[in-house]
Amino acid sequence: MKKLLVFGLFLLPFIVTAQTKTFYDFKVLTIDGEEISLTSFKGKKVLVVNVASKCGLTPQYEDLEELYQKYKDQNFVVIGFPANNFLGQEPGTNEEIKQFCTSKYDVTFPMMAKISVKGDDIHPLYRWLTEKEQNGVLDAKVKWNFQKFMVDENGKLVGFAAPSEKPNSEKIIKWINNQ
Repeated sequence: MKKLLVFGLFLLPFIVTAQTKTFYDFKVLTIDGEEISLTSFKGKKVLVVNVASKCGLTPQYEDLEELYQKYKDQNFVVIGFPANNFLGQEPGTNEEIKQFCTSKYDVTFPMMAKISVKGDDIHPLYRWLTEKEQNGVLDAKVKWNFQKFMVDENGKLVGFAAPSEKPNSEKIIKWINNQ
């Protein structure tokens, strides 16, 4: 028993370290190729969404933009991460994706460079979002385009919404409004 306790105490710093990482510990590239620290979103609720331009759910861009416009002055932001992980539904370059989003859906919320949201080449941010051992909260593998992750003002993951759940769903609106 004593050996087990000593072993557990030895592992505790490693477990705590993995679970204390926050959204703010990551840097990503914007869709224009500039590195940005996610600390620039400190104090805001962040809805992180993996997006694609050739998906049946692509019209959610319109709902995401409406949500962003409605709540952006209340410490809320939507961040889009284009990903080509599902049936090649985001084949474009960053420049083509940006052109598509702005011309077809008037997207003004921050868009990041195309990344991988699953598999061997998963981006470190998405590893954190999807693995409980990384985020300390839950496992939530990305099932399809437009899965939505909710990150609170302190950079902690608090939940997610399935790809088919609309951005203006009751669950997301209640979270934004602290209900």
